[in-house]
Amino acid sequence: MMNNKDRHTMHRLLLTIAALLSLNGIAQTTSTIQSEKVNDADVRCEEQVIKDFVKGADVGFLTGQERRGTVFHDRQGRERECLELLKNDYQMSAIRMRVWVNPRGGSCDKNELLAMAKRVKALGMDLMVDFHYSDSWADPGKQPIPKAWADHSYEQMKEDLRAHTVDVLTLLKTNGITPRWVQVGNETANGLLWPMGHIEQHPDQYAGFIRTGYDAVKEVFPETIVIVHLDRGHKQSLYDYNLDIVLQNGGKFDMVGMSLYPYWAMEGHPELNADDIISDCMANIRHVSEKYHCDVMIVETGYEVDEQRPEVMEEGRRQLTRVIREAQTETNGHCRGVFYWEPQCLPGGYKLGAFDHNASPTVIMDGFIEK
Repeated sequence: MMNNKDRHTMHRLLLTIAALLSLNGIAQTTSTIQSEKVNDADVRCEEQVIKDFVKGADVGFLTGQERRGTVFHDRQGRERECLELLKNDYQMSAIRMRVWVNPRGGSCDKNELLAMAKRVKALGMDLMVDFHYSDSWADPGKQPIPKAWADHSYEQMKEDLRAHTVDVLTLLKTNGITPRWVQVGNETANGLLWPMGHIEQHPDQYAGFIRTGYDAVKEVFPETIVIVHLDRGHKQSLYDYNLDIVLQNGGKFDMVGMSLYPYWAMEGHPELNADDIISDCMANIRHVSEKYHCDVMIVETGYEVDEQRPEVMEEGRRQLTRVIREAQTETNGHCRGVFYWEPQCLPGGYKLGAFDHNASPTVIMDGFIEK
């Protein structure tokens, strides 16, 4: 039989046990709530990744096409403004435009860029500016110095590059336009501004030009994403070599841009096939994003138009569909978009457009439409 002291001790013990059970319940409830919050955050993050994936097009030839009287149509034959067609029928939310330094005839100069940028903004689309740092085409096979910069020293040429970048971007800024992305160089696998910035001859100067471009962009638009753009997105060794040189020599970038052209990669290489090239590119995107701690974007891709062989265009649609799908689902969320290079090109000039001789979209463009 318990005395009063024992009863008091037992009562205190029971109260302690009850309190502990209550706290455990609260902890479990809190843990559940926290878990739900984490899961909700994961869902929101996942939704944001999907929502923010960009589909777009480079339309640098468009102004010239319109000047020559090209009239675009949809698949039903109705006349349409090209950018509006790309946005509303093919889910594109961004346009990419190249800019040259002093091009002959003014094609792709800063004023043509501004005019197109105004149209892009009016449609509520994002803009990517692609600096070639040349008076004409710059790519892995050629990176010619602009005529006005010829015979300048390395330090002078860095100032030329900075001044040109700031001038073009300030023109956009004073007109109320903020590019979301800016490329400092176009397909600079072998460097830019040759021979001064050739990656093999002067790797430090190549990186110096990249850094100068980066700083110039941030001088005008601190929040704009700066891209280093290389070709052959399926070739991991190229990206390791080039980007290591950029970073080891003081260069800087926010994002890596890739070109992915199965057609050109297979030309002269019968041992390759399109699906392996696409798979290798997706693996490279994962590799680059992990190694360099940055996002990646496929800033150029394209597939063959052959109106006499519909099966060729259907194959192009299949490949493009796969690229867009896997860029979203197979890159750990680090591929931020896919741009088609000059889809509005008509047959006869450039093989890898995506419109037919009537200036209407071919079946290739269906690769952009989410089912």
